[in-house]
Amino acid sequence: MRTEAVNLDGYGNAPLPWARARQALEGFAAGPDNSVFLSTCRPDGRPHTTGIGALWLDDGVYIVSGESTRKSRNLATNPFCTVAFALPGLDLVVEGTAALVTATETLERVAHRYREVGWPAEVRDGAFTAPFSAPSAGPPPWRVYFITPHSAVGVASAEPHGATRWSFA
Repeated sequence: MRTEAVNLDGYGNAPLPWARARQALEGFAAGPDNSVFLSTCRPDGRPHTTGIGALWLDDGVYIVSGESTRKSRNLATNPFCTVAFALPGLDLVVEGTAALVTATETLERVAHRYREVGWPAEVRDGAFTAPFSAPSAGPPPWRVYFITPHSAVGVASAEPHGATRWSFA
């Protein structure tokens, strides 16, 4: 992934390298100790933000959502969204475009990763099923979305400090 960086820091700190954010994201899976929030836009233009389970894999973000949820309905109308991560030493907001994942091979790989972190997801008919999910997920089946990053903003909360916007080509 080719990146262009713009230093947003007003205190003289150097731009943060994307490698720092990417290292924090590698193997990331949302859980009780690390929150992730998805922001979408309702058809009338009002924002909608909700906590989600998310995985960083394939240089992007995978999320799971029931078809009847507000986030799924919003993404069906407007696929542009942001995902906010509270990573160790770095707050990161990824802006991108969500697309429904239907390829069985990809779904199996993502389900395997979810199983590694404790959610017993199984692939069935182009979606996920499991004995449980988040209370806000709606009933199964759960659809899988991949968010392709277009840009990201990182603000370091640990040394070395700084703030940077990255654009991806």
